[in-house]
Amino acid sequence: MKTFARRMTLTLAATALFGVGCGTSDEDIQPQVELSEDEKIAADIEALEGQKAAQWDAVRKSLARFKDINVARAEGYIPTSACESLPGQGVMGIHYLNPRLAQDLVSDAFQPEALLYVPNDEGGFTLLGPEYFQASVGQPAPVVNGQTFDGPMPGHSPQMPVHFDLHVWLFKYNPSGLFAPWNPSPSVKCQ
Repeated sequence: MKTFARRMTLTLAATALFGVGCGTSDEDIQPQVELSEDEKIAADIEALEGQKAAQWDAVRKSLARFKDINVARAEGYIPTSACESLPGQGVMGIHYLNPRLAQDLVSDAFQPEALLYVPNDEGGFTLLGPEYFQASVGQPAPVVNGQTFDGPMPGHSPQMPVHFDLHVWLFKYNPSGLFAPWNPSPSVKCQ
């Protein structure tokens, strides 16, 4: 019993002796760095499996031209909705649809059927990302760059058919995920 007590006393003494100076000090704490929107989006893309990261990065670079809404208009994109938001879910934005691209059953990552925008403080529009769209005619859920579309779902207006869609937040960070339909970030708003 004395041996146990002696070992315990030595263990406690050693812990106290070696524990001194091993606590955390202000010098030990690393500063917290806030990532930019672009860095957060890049991190989400880099976290994708296999070739998906390289594929979506290439799409992001290709679609960057649509940051200028006039380029989107010149390429056939027209506004088809008000700025859509859903309480408790977030914002989806204003849909700019390319009717030519939306009428077939082909989805090309570099030619999205729709682009999503929100109004900005300068009186213009900020690109959020692409939305891929296919009418449902009984086919399996489409896939673009390894990402399966959501749906099938009913149309959101009387003119819209049952369809599949895929939102990709390539230009505005979405805390709900790169492929979530709604963005709850306070920085994404319809104003």
